[in-house]
Amino acid sequence: MKLKQYQVDAFATRAFQGNPAAVCPLAHWLDDYLLQAIAEENNLSETAFFVPTAQGFHLRWFTPVKEVELCGHATLAAAHVLFDILGYHKPMITFETLSGDLFVEKRGGKLQMNFPATPPSVCNFPEILVQGLGVHPIEVLAADDYVVVFDSELTVSNITPNHALLSQLDLRGVIVTAPGITVDFVSRFFAPKLGVPEDPVTGSAHCALTPYWAKKLGKNVLTAKQISKRGGDIFCELSADRVVLSGSAITFMQAEISF
Repeated sequence: MKLKQYQVDAFATRAFQGNPAAVCPLAHWLDDYLLQAIAEENNLSETAFFVPTAQGFHLRWFTPVKEVELCGHATLAAAHVLFDILGYHKPMITFETLSGDLFVEKRGGKLQMNFPATPPSVCNFPEILVQGLGVHPIEVLAADDYVVVFDSELTVSNITPNHALLSQLDLRGVIVTAPGITVDFVSRFFAPKLGVPEDPVTGSAHCALTPYWAKKLGKNVLTAKQISKRGGDIFCELSADRVVLSGSAITFMQAEISF
C-alpha cells in the first residue's frame, strides 16, 4: 500500500520552527493498528489522518503511543494541507472529531481554528506534580491537563522536568505557564505518558490557557508564545464557550509512504 504523507511545521512562519506534524489523507479508514503503526514510525508528537465526509472531513490524531481526543497543531497542519496543497476551495473546513466539530478558515494570512474552551478549575494536586517540576507554583488548576502557574517567564523557561515522575500523573499532561515579557502569557507542555516528553507547540493546551488568562488579564484577545526549544506563536481569542486560535504553517516535506 502506498499513501501520500506531508510533514508540516505548525505555528511557524519558516521551517524548523513550531511543531512538526505528519498529515496523511485517506480515501477510507485503515485498521486502527495501521494508523498507530504509522504514527509510531513517524515518531512525531502527532500524526493526523482524515477522510472525506458529507459535512467535511473526519479527523483523527495519534501520538507515537495512542490516539488522542484533541490536537491543535495537527489540526492546523491538516487544514494547511487541504487549503494550500490539495486545493480545498470552500471558505471553511469542518472537521468531525472526538472533541466534536472543529472549524478552520483562512483569515488575514493565518489559519483560524475554532475549538471548544476547557476552562481549568482550582484542584487538589498530588505532591508528585511539584516533585516532577522541581519548583513550587503559585497556583494549580486542572482541565484535560494540569495547569501550573508560575510567577515569571524565566521560571517557566528554567524548569527541567522529571519525566519519569510526570508520567505517573492521572491527567493527560502538564501545562506550565506564566505572564510573558513580550506577549500576554507563555507556556510549556509535558506529556510523557503519551510518548511526548515536551511538545514544541500545543494548540489544545490553549483551550484551557485562553479562558484562564482572559479572566486573569481582563481581556478576551491575547498573544501567547510556547517557549519550547523550537518555540511558536499563537494568537488566542475567547468567544463565549469557544476558543479561536490562529497561526501559520509551513510545508516541510511531501512524501509517499509504503507498507
